[in-house]
Amino acid sequence: MLTSTPPANSADVYTWISTFINLEKGLGQFKLSLDGMLALAEAAGNPERCAPSFHMAGSKGKGSVTGMIAAILGASGIKTALYSSPHVSDFRERVSLWNGFFDEETYIHAGRELIALVEKLAFNNKTPDNKDENSFFELITLWFFLCVRMARCGAMAVETGMGGRLDATNILDPLVSVITLIELEHTEYLGNTIAAIAGEKAGIIKPGRPLVLAEQTPEALEVFREQAFHKKSPLLYFPDCAEVNDVIINREGTSFTLVLKSQLANNGTLSGLFVPIPGEVQAKNAGLAILAVKTAYPHIQEEVIREGLAHFSLPARFERISDKPPFIIDGAHTARSIELCLKTFTSLYGNGGILVFGCMEGKDVLSMAGLCVPFFSRVIITTPGTFKKSNPNEVYAAFVGEAGKLSKKPEILFLPDTGEAIDKAVSLALETGLPILGTGSFYLAGEIRKRSHTKTQRP
Repeated sequence: MLTSTPPANSADVYTWISTFINLEKGLGQFKLSLDGMLALAEAAGNPERCAPSFHMAGSKGKGSVTGMIAAILGASGIKTALYSSPHVSDFRERVSLWNGFFDEETYIHAGRELIALVEKLAFNNKTPDNKDENSFFELITLWFFLCVRMARCGAMAVETGMGGRLDATNILDPLVSVITLIELEHTEYLGNTIAAIAGEKAGIIKPGRPLVLAEQTPEALEVFREQAFHKKSPLLYFPDCAEVNDVIINREGTSFTLVLKSQLANNGTLSGLFVPIPGEVQAKNAGLAILAVKTAYPHIQEEVIREGLAHFSLPARFERISDKPPFIIDGAHTARSIELCLKTFTSLYGNGGILVFGCMEGKDVLSMAGLCVPFFSRVIITTPGTFKKSNPNEVYAAFVGEAGKLSKKPEILFLPDTGEAIDKAVSLALETGLPILGTGSFYLAGEIRKRSHTKTQRP
């Protein structure tokens, strides 16, 4: 029985979901159980089982790998759904098809089904609402599964939100699980060691299902090997099963060759591959995606893989939003991802550019500041939007401190207002001819993208 006003569009559904306890906004406690999600899914008729799935976890690159898998499957003719987070410009980026959004009717009808289900459960529980029982992430995950079922998709590529073992998406029984590079992240929830975090990510490994694993530290690798053995899950460790060669990076993207050495994935060489995102890491992400797809569908054609990767796009992954001045945004938010982003940026645009930086609270600010300051002539510290808690004063102090260690110090500016910071960066770039990099958070990238007159939208 639907007592709320029925949603008239997808935005109404998202607004309703956003009224629930939202972990991403720092409200409520981390739910140490999948019971709520399992109950919701069962009440909805288990829509997560409506199509074969690929399930991704990791600290770095999981969004790119998820999108690339969806793009390859979509190019093969399979109607493929894509679930990722956070969104950059439009909330529908979280709940979409591989090549664009679902039609509005799908969002609306799936949303009405979701709202009616939650209200029915709340009524049966004799509570005024279910806000103490359900989380934002559980509900948006279920909305995705309901959209997939309603749209009669033939496959889905699903990215975890945080961790893995207790993530709402972990009700899936995927064809293949993929775990990307592990770093220290969300330590207040996942543990403060690589082994502890790897243990949480390893929770997505399913009995008997193959695991495609990116290169890891010895500490993390030991955890994954043990869990894969325990669950009798075939382990495809990327350094043993594949090799990326002949990487060529320019401002338009990345070309590379992939050598597959896994019998599960039909070993062979795929040459002349191209991803329209610059960066050696994107070649490795594409390699993981290809290995995963070919493990599930060994006879998928090389031409299909090539076409899927060539048409792949994902906001805020080394995305150029302007040519005059050159303005790149990237959602890098860990020390390792910042290091890789800087490597690509400086190789293509040189040193001495302008940096717009903002990150969320709890990040390794000192490490990121130490990596950034040697490569820029001007650094503008700002607030990375308001969706999650941040401490720009602390970030500014860290950058000033790191800059003080250099003989040639960059100018460090503090403009907490995000719009003012972006305008200042563009003004300086137009005066000096210098390129701009905006990074530190997907939320900052989203704010920059939103305010840019030359922003690009997903199809």
